[in-house]
Amino acid sequence: MKTGTLLVIVGLGISLIGALLSIFPDALRWFGKLPGDIRIEGDGYFVFIPITSLLIISVILSLLLKLLAR
Repeated sequence: MKTGTLLVIVGLGISLIGALLSIFPDALRWFGKLPGDIRIEGDGYFVFIPITSLLIISVILSLLLKLLAR
């Protein structure tokens, strides 16, 4: 697959995800609220580290890519 074709496919995929999230804004309400996601708030600062959420997204994307590679 050529690089240009791959970039077009990735761009269309990102656009599709953006369109779906604008239609269904509560679809990712769980993101950042799972056990294992770190939120530190203080006076004038906020640190957010979504460890568990990113692990779940990584597993889902890995499975999708394995299915598409077949």
